[in-house]
Amino acid sequence: MATYGGSSTASSGSRTNGLAIASLCCGVVGLFILNIVLGPLAIIFGAIARRQAGVKGGAGMAKAGIVLGIVDVVLWLVLLTVAASNGGFSWYVGG
Repeated sequence: MATYGGSSTASSGSRTNGLAIASLCCGVVGLFILNIVLGPLAIIFGAIARRQAGVKGGAGMAKAGIVLGIVDVVLWLVLLTVAASNGGFSWYVGG
């Protein structure tokens, strides 16, 4: 039984890089909403986290964030191309 102030297995010192986590989160959320904003953020956060991977863990998460960020940007470009080929953007309000 762990006592107050004692060491536990959860705080054993292996911590994941926060930028790798942010990159992965931005990449996943960017698949659904705001992909033109979150895609580049995922790529930037992932690139910085990969450089820090020697000091902190999370190289795999950073790589996944970079890939998802690229997918987000490509998805945005595809959606923009489809919208432009269908006559552009328009809002239909009313009956």
